[in-house]
Amino acid sequence: MKKSLLLLFVLFTVFLMTGCAPTPNELAGTPGDLGVAAGFWKGLWHGFISLFTFIISLFNDRVTIYEAHNTGALYNLGFLLGVVAFYGGSGGGAGRKKK
Repeated sequence: MKKSLLLLFVLFTVFLMTGCAPTPNELAGTPGDLGVAAGFWKGLWHGFISLFTFIISLFNDRVTIYEAHNTGALYNLGFLLGVVAFYGGSGGGAGRKKK
């Protein structure tokens, strides 16, 4: 019983991990609907509004959080900086002492 439960747990973990594996973005560098690929500034904006976009995407299939037609590393950098700016990810509160 223990061996079959352990095997089931291992299989579940393997399937979970492989299902979350990143894949290449085939649309990176290709123009989107407006004829251009999203760059750094658009990535910054998309990262900043990601919470609101996520909520809207739950009800509208045409809205996505991440622009697939992007310039690659610069868009990713902008997106990451936008997320950090909006959510306050600097970690400044971690150094404060509790009273």
